[in-house]
Order: sequence, then structure tokens, then C-alpha cells
Amino acid sequence: MTKENTQIDNLTWFIKGLRDGVPISLGYLAVAFSLGIAARNAGLSAFSASMASALCLASAGEFGGFTLIAAQASYLEMAIMEFVINMRYMLMSTVLSQKLPQNTSTFKRLLLGMTVTDEIFAISVSVPKKLNPFYSYGAVAIAAPGWTLGTALGVIMGNLLPANVVSALSVGLYGMFLAIIIPPARKNRVLLLIISISMILSGLFTYMPLLSSINSGFRIIILTVCISLAAALIFPFKENENEE
Repeated sequence: MTKENTQIDNLTWFIKGLRDGVPISLGYLAVAFSLGIAARNAGLSAFSASMASALCLASAGEFGGFTLIAAQASYLEMAIMEFVINMRYMLMSTVLSQKLPQNTSTFKRLLLGMTVTDEIFAISVSVPKKLNPFYSYGAVAIAAPGWTLGTALGVIMGNLLPANVVSALSVGLYGMFLAIIIPPARKNRVLLLIISISMILSGLFTYMPLLSSINSGFRIIILTVCISLAAALIFPFKENENEE
């Protein structure tokens, strides 16, 4: 493939990522309202909170960070907490790296790692065969501004919005997840089984007395590793099947 054809292909994938990232951006815009309110309660300005969202792009990490800021925690506590909560993105980045063409440069791989969120990962890993990183770049290019703008608006609006309205807006995130997982699950019974088991185990980890005491970030990591490993061993997915 010539350089010109490669550039056209990258642009095509970038535009496709932009298109698929629109629903994510709208969901982020709604959900980030509550994040902005948490940032304001921690004493952050709209600019500071927006910069945190633009650079972090992690809802749980930011919520935890704003909570520690409000509690006047130390930098060390902040670093440890962010590392634990966001550790799952290391797993997601590792998975996506296996879908990239072998000639993908280190810079593009690092840039892809910076774009990883739960939703961007979900649509990126669903791309058939190999992943062109410009698809993920396009998705985050439209999704990140929605997240950042939503945070800023949440700070500005503050507590003017009723609590039930803010709570209702957060439902959009769950609807977005369902829209991502339901279509492929309807086509693949194995995937449907794995998703169902994941939901059951997640519920047990959340509500059972002993398991619920585990940090939410660690819970996600434990479930991800165990379920993925079990699925890989019980339902191996061969390369030739992926090509088909």
C-alpha cells in the first residue's frame, strides 16, 4: 500500500471513529454533569475540572480524585488511588495491542493507550480483524470534548439542578453500555453466556458482605482477569476463526 493510500485509509477509519463516537460523546456529556458537581464541591473551578477531564478521561478515577481533594489527601495517597482504580486500562490497552498490525509504530501504540476508556475500548475491540488506531483516535476526538464540556457545565450549574435530574442523566451511561454489548451477544451464544456470568459475578462482588469490601477498581481487575482467562481456556478463539 502506497503512502497516499495509507493516508486515505487512516482518514476513512478516523471518520468512522468520529461517527461511532457521537453516541459516546452525548452519553459523556450527560454523565459528566454529576462529575462536575463533585468537582465543584471539592473546590475546583470549571477550568481546573475541565483540564482534569481532558487529561484523565476516567470517571471512577476522577470521582476518587475529587473526593481525595475534598478530604485534603496527600499526593502519595492520590497517586496510589489513581493507580489502583485505573489499573484496568492497562489490561484494555494490552488487549487492543494484540489487534494492531505488527508494523504499528510505538508512538501510535502509546497514543492509543491514552485514548482508552471503557466505551472506546468496547467499540475498538469490536472492530473486525485488525484495528486501525485512527478509528480509536476518531472516537476519542469526539468523545473527549463531550466529557470535558459536561464536566465544565456541571461545575457551572453546581447544585442548581435537582438531585433527581442529575441522577436521571447518569442512566445514559448504562444505556450506552447495553447498546454496545447486546448486538454481538445476540449473534454469539458464548459471548452471551460470558456477559451473563460477568453480570452475576459483578453483582455478587458488589453486594456480598466480604466481597463488597474489596476496592471497586480491584474488583473490576479481578473479574476481568478471571473471566477472560476462563473464557479463553474453555472457549478458545483461533486466529483462522477471527479471519472468517
